[in-house]
Amino acid sequence: MRSMKTLTRADLAEAINRRLGLSRSESLAMVESILGLMGDALAGGENVKISGFGTFLLRDKSERIGRNPKTGIEVPITPRRVLTFRASKMLKERVAGL
Repeated sequence: MRSMKTLTRADLAEAINRRLGLSRSESLAMVESILGLMGDALAGGENVKISGFGTFLLRDKSERIGRNPKTGIEVPITPRRVLTFRASKMLKERVAGL
C-alpha cells in the first residue's frame, strides 16, 4: 500500500515561492486569495471550473426518505446543497498514468 501524502496550503505556497521567486508571505497570500475567491464563488451559488484540472459543482438535493442502518427506521433527509468535484479528462489521464 502506498503512503498518501496530503498537499497543503503551505506546500502550494512553497511551490509558488520556488517557481516564481515570490516571498513566502506573498506566496501564501496568493494561495489564500485564490482559495478565498473559489470559496466565495461557491458560497454565492457559482460553479468553479479550473481548465485542465476539474470543476467544482454545486448540486441541490431534494428531500428524501432514508433509513437508519442500525435500527431500520425510516427518517426524512432534509433538502440540502452539496459540493461535488468532477475531474477533467486531462487530470484523469495523469492520475491513471501513475
